[in-house]
Amino acid sequence: MVRAIYPGTFDPITNGHTDLIVRAARIFDEVVVAVAANPGKTPLFSLKERTDLVIHVIDGLERTRVVGFDGLLIDCVHQYDCQVVIRGLRAVSDFEFEFQLASANRRLEPDLETVFLTPSEKHTFTSASLVKEIAVYGGDVSSFLDPYVNEALRLKLDSKRRVSSA
Repeated sequence: MVRAIYPGTFDPITNGHTDLIVRAARIFDEVVVAVAANPGKTPLFSLKERTDLVIHVIDGLERTRVVGFDGLLIDCVHQYDCQVVIRGLRAVSDFEFEFQLASANRRLEPDLETVFLTPSEKHTFTSASLVKEIAVYGGDVSSFLDPYVNEALRLKLDSKRRVSSA
């Protein structure tokens, strides 16, 4: 059994992320979607909210599970007995950073492989950061997100605006 882990902040999960999860689920026996706490990025959604959004979006997708984690990816890899890390590449510019991560992970765990997947063409330039930036300025991000996530993002931003204006 080959178990893969797909780590990310998923703040929020985009259709590009979902595309990679679906692709990975066709390749591997199980895919662990690992939602990272990643406080250094100052996520808009809490870890629990992000984990719940991912669970909702991939509900019913066989051979997947969603977990939250705080700490080193390698510890999560060991906890869930994963042999492969899945990383998404949207553009050539992503490769250098992803290559560094893969090399560091291999140094920490020599038997761990990293597989790079590319999203379908319609999701190539979709990133959670870009989606949030568009949404903050009132742009329509519905084509980048599951409807449930789109509504959660709208509500979160509305809540932040109310707090800011108070």
